[in-house]
Amino acid sequence: MGKYRRVLMASIVGLTLQKLKAQEHYAILEKNVNVRAKELSHELNKTKDTLLLKSDKKIDYVYAINSTYHREVDTYVFENSFKVPLNKLSVGKHLFVVGQNHMKIIFVVRIVEELSKIALVTDKKVTTIEN
Repeated sequence: MGKYRRVLMASIVGLTLQKLKAQEHYAILEKNVNVRAKELSHELNKTKDTLLLKSDKKIDYVYAINSTYHREVDTYVFENSFKVPLNKLSVGKHLFVVGQNHMKIIFVVRIVEELSKIALVTDKKVTTIEN
């Protein structure tokens, strides 16, 4: 009976630690709170791995400059909504600039950690899959 109790307790502890790790933030958004920038809705999705941009007016372009002054995102959009996948960005601070109707809206996204890779082992073959 004691053996099953230890297995059950180890399972509960393992699942709890896994859930706590899964709830950590991948990215942090520092919004632009300027009154003139309220036309642009900039949010992270629930899993915090995609930046969601929405507006009533057309978004002309989006670019992001990282902490080493390189552009990792540089896109002309010309639509009312746009999704930026954050899993391609390096870890660190990224300054996002959204051009809209002769106005530049600036905000910061901080990438806290890289998404981990999962290794699948089947029949002596190892395959990695990115999240």
